[in-house]
Amino acid sequence: MDNALAFGAASGQAARVDAVFLLILVIGVFFFFLTQGMLIYFAVKYRRRLPGRDNETPAITGSPLLEFLWILIPSIVVVVIFYYGWRVYTDQRIPVAGATEVYVNARQWLYEIKYPDGRTAVNEIRVPSGKPVKFILSASDVLHGFYLPDFRVKMDMIPGRVTSLWVQPERPGSYQIFCTVYCGTGHSNMLARLIVMPPNEYAAWAAHGEGGAGEGKEHEPLAVRGERVAKNAGCLNCHAIGGAVKIGPGWKGLFGSNVLLEGGKTVTADEEYLRESIVDPGAKIVKGFPNVMPTYKASIPPEDVNAVVEYLKTLK
Repeated sequence: MDNALAFGAASGQAARVDAVFLLILVIGVFFFFLTQGMLIYFAVKYRRRLPGRDNETPAITGSPLLEFLWILIPSIVVVVIFYYGWRVYTDQRIPVAGATEVYVNARQWLYEIKYPDGRTAVNEIRVPSGKPVKFILSASDVLHGFYLPDFRVKMDMIPGRVTSLWVQPERPGSYQIFCTVYCGTGHSNMLARLIVMPPNEYAAWAAHGEGGAGEGKEHEPLAVRGERVAKNAGCLNCHAIGGAVKIGPGWKGLFGSNVLLEGGKTVTADEEYLRESIVDPGAKIVKGFPNVMPTYKASIPPEDVNAVVEYLKTLK
């Protein structure tokens, strides 16, 4: 086992976050003792003498080399801390390909879990160890938080938006999930568990739908449901899933691609972009296409919007 994992870190990512803070701590302690040691040394060396003794300190005219070094060295230290922290941050924000996806919706005062194959649960998420997991987060009422202290990750869950974070659990076990935003009188009881299972046990559980509180046994997969919703809503009349382009942008290969907007700006077609394009299609207009799509904010429930997004992700 990685030594870092023995100190409460449940993944390699968490160990790297700990390393950033350890680096800052070591640098801080070093300079603390250096500056305080020099302070004590000079206080003793240049203390007031007894009457009759030499009380004068030597003339100090300055040292350009010393002044240069005490500007250069702290600057280098700050840049090193920033660069190391930035690398760890970007690693946590950009999910790896092939991650297991789990939809998590927060509301007062619980977490609703939905897996791509249609299984559901409340306040309990099960994932395999040794594989990356991407949490796709939303909220139904007020601002909530999704915090996994053992993995050193946290993300806000915002009504009307989709956020995400990813982890790669390294060891099986049960880990606490906290809400980090005061969301009402039941905030302190808004707790959930992340259960990391060995891959073979997870595969068996996923196949039989066993072991979860409040799970659904026979549910329509999200992508299948999304295809049905898209067809019923008439989306395929304007959006092609292959072949000639219709009135609106084509859906094939859309997820994860770079989309050129009117005005020259480019955005990545992630979950939040796709969700926004369904509920507020006028927010970002794709270059070369008219702004004629109606909003589906009131006609398609949020869970069906998530299903359509999941369907779009299958059109590669």
